[in-house]
Amino acid sequence: MDFSSLTDLVSKLKKIELPGETFHYDLAPLFRQDELKRLDPNSKEPNYAGVLSLLYPKDGKAYMAFILRKTYKGVHSNQIGFPGGRVEEVDRNLMETALRETEEEIGVSASSIKIIKPLTELYIPPSNFLVHPFLSIVDFEPLFVLQQSEVENLIELPLSLCLNKANFKKEFIDASYAKNVEVPAYNFDGHVVWGATAMILSEIRELFYRLG
Repeated sequence: MDFSSLTDLVSKLKKIELPGETFHYDLAPLFRQDELKRLDPNSKEPNYAGVLSLLYPKDGKAYMAFILRKTYKGVHSNQIGFPGGRVEEVDRNLMETALRETEEEIGVSASSIKIIKPLTELYIPPSNFLVHPFLSIVDFEPLFVLQQSEVENLIELPLSLCLNKANFKKEFIDASYAKNVEVPAYNFDGHVVWGATAMILSEIRELFYRLG
């Protein structure tokens, strides 16, 4: 997709109704789907986090930024995700959390980012986080600066690739709770996106499809 075509769609994206949790469930591991449908996250006293799906131009095309997290002793070690993280006292709301964390992790100034719309929140049982995602855009190609302590690599994917249903697969992955478990995922030229990130991306894809 050309970036100019994307910018023409932004006003429509702002107005369209969110597809909601149904499109999260499509990308949740099978053994999690029933749990997520019946669970009340607030009963778990969850931690709160904000993450950002960032769209931007590169070579005239629309791109989406992902990060590969460092390997560490934690639930999301060495996973592909959106920039973002835990809410802190300095944040007035979860949108500020997502913007602050994005600036810290990939070096894109929070003041330059325009929020298109908040997406549907989702609960992550293994880490007990209630995540609030936001769809956003900048009108320039960022000069990414990675946070060395948390980000292993930046993964830049064309938006058209992210929206292509042909990239939906079943993959075997090693998770914090199981080894060699089969999960629904997206495989973008060898970059496997699964779990919460895939669930968020599923809703984003549906938003674009509903534009016609």
